[in-house]
Amino acid sequence: MGPVGYFIAILGCADSGASCQTVATLAPHYESAAQCAAARDDALDRNSDLDFPTLIAQCQKSSVRPAAAKRDAPLAPTQPRAAA
Repeated sequence: MGPVGYFIAILGCADSGASCQTVATLAPHYESAAQCAAARDDALDRNSDLDFPTLIAQCQKSSVRPAAAKRDAPLAPTQPRAAA
């Protein structure tokens, strides 16, 4: 398997987190799942103006990653939040 990094995708969902679709992918790429997870809540707050009842920030694997990055733990999505 080639190098892997992580990025944050913002998912817009119908009520209660069902029927989600990707509505934004954020430019910063992270070397580890932990770095990505630490940035999710802030990313969700900065993108809370999207027109969906529920928004979710989720770390996803990317094929682009700096060569020095290490393999990390599996990813876990944030809890769904109702849009403000």
